[in-house]
Amino acid sequence: MKLKSLLLSLLATSVVSSAAFAQAPIVIKFSHVVATDTPKGKAAERFKELAEKATKGRVKVELYPNSTLYKDKEELEALQLGAVQMLAPSLAKFGPLGVKEFEVFDLPYIFPGKDVLSSVTEGQIGRDLLKKLEPKGIVGLGFWDNGFKVMSSNKPMHLPTDLKGQKLRIQSSKVLDAQMRALGANPQCIKPCKLALSMEQRIHPPIYTRRKCTRYKNT
Repeated sequence: MKLKSLLLSLLATSVVSSAAFAQAPIVIKFSHVVATDTPKGKAAERFKELAEKATKGRVKVELYPNSTLYKDKEELEALQLGAVQMLAPSLAKFGPLGVKEFEVFDLPYIFPGKDVLSSVTEGQIGRDLLKKLEPKGIVGLGFWDNGFKVMSSNKPMHLPTDLKGQKLRIQSSKVLDAQMRALGANPQCIKPCKLALSMEQRIHPPIYTRRKCTRYKNT
């Protein structure tokens, strides 16, 4: 009788544990380096909403914006190690990873408009580029539009010569660095999580970034 009770107890425990395990949601840690009220931040929140709704709660997306989990240069390694499951990095991050084909997106005026850009990223070229990430342990899901790059400054910049001698904030990119140095500027890398604060305090240099990412107007 004791053996039978023990077996029933173990069986019941096993059933409860299996049921609890089956009901446990799949957790996706989604890390990014910008604020929640930027286009990328809002897109991440929309993805969370749609993913959790479509899976009826079987998938839970945890968002970590503004470098709260990993810094700009730490994210890709964290993804490769499985510490996070999703990122939305700048394409410039893949060059140092060894996939230099992505650096083409930092070349100036290579796309005449958004339609041409979309035809590239959503077509065979885009799919081939994403597949190049797989040997690095990364599965590319798609391209997010973050806007074309613009320059902003508290000094007039009408001609290429206006950049000469100016410190100019860029994201980490060898291609962007070479562009700015060719114009006589002094490129400076500032992390996205620190950029908004430096803009508010008016201590930042002129900025070369995506139009939709600029949230503060410098006067």
